[in-house]
Amino acid sequence: MSDGCTDTHPLIEAMRLELLKNTPPWRKLQLMAELNAAAQALAMSGLRARHPHAGDAELRRRLAGLLLGEETAARVYGTLKDAQHDFRSD
Repeated sequence: MSDGCTDTHPLIEAMRLELLKNTPPWRKLQLMAELNAAAQALAMSGLRARHPHAGDAELRRRLAGLLLGEETAARVYGTLKDAQHDFRSD
């Protein structure tokens, strides 16, 4: 069983897979939650860099657009264009 890591020595890859196999489900979920939080933090950092004058609420709405897709985010939170004025009041 390999995930295609061709730059990893086969012995190390076997050790990694054995560790993963023996990791309890709760820990795997915890690791995934931490990875998701890190990805969201990186996305938010990128949004802050691209929109330096946006308030927190606008940035959260933009993040929702990235995570959910703009169509779903617009249905749930309203369109960004229509809502930007309201978001500036943070």
